[in-house]
Amino acid sequence: MSDLMDAYFQMPPVSRILATAVFVTSCGVYIYSYVSQLEKGNPRFAKQEDLIWYLAFVSTTTLIFDTALGFNSGFYLQGLILALAYTVTQDQRGIKANFFFVTIPAQLVPYAMMLASLLMVGPAGIMLQLCGLAAAHLYDFLTRIWPEFGGGRNYLTTPAFVSRLLVLASRTQQQSFGTAIRGAGTGAATTSGGGGPLPDAWRTRGRGQRLGGD
Repeated sequence: MSDLMDAYFQMPPVSRILATAVFVTSCGVYIYSYVSQLEKGNPRFAKQEDLIWYLAFVSTTTLIFDTALGFNSGFYLQGLILALAYTVTQDQRGIKANFFFVTIPAQLVPYAMMLASLLMVGPAGIMLQLCGLAAAHLYDFLTRIWPEFGGGRNYLTTPAFVSRLLVLASRTQQQSFGTAIRGAGTGAATTSGGGGPLPDAWRTRGRGQRLGGD
């Protein structure tokens, strides 16, 4: 890590600025930030399998919307990022957030992201984001709004097979590293043969004789 930081600070100033901008504005940073907030601070995703099921649903739904509407974007991370932003900010009402050095209510961040895409890319830039927004809103409606306020049932409960897959994955990971198991007889043999102050070789010589005796 120190070598990486040394190489970073040895870069020319302009290259350093560009490298920082690419890293900070990359899709991976947004995905990591939003997923971490959902996993650590959102009570709706108390279990790991709930978060995995949410990601699978919004990703698949975004893909279906994009294909059905004929957009065929081919690069769906922008839709996933906006879906994550929408879900995260739904539980942050009353909290302020910074967006491009402008302080706005947290729940307006997804719409500010779409406005920025509209200004920088054009109408084509927000089509996939709209699909992600619709997918996240559909998940929120089916799992929270309809069951709590409409008196309906939650049709998107996490399937049992997701939990089984996580258990299987954890077992596979443990077996890949291996576990050292000591045999049951090893400790007993060591205990029975290691008692007394004399070495093992002396105790196998039979009964001894006293010097000067018969």
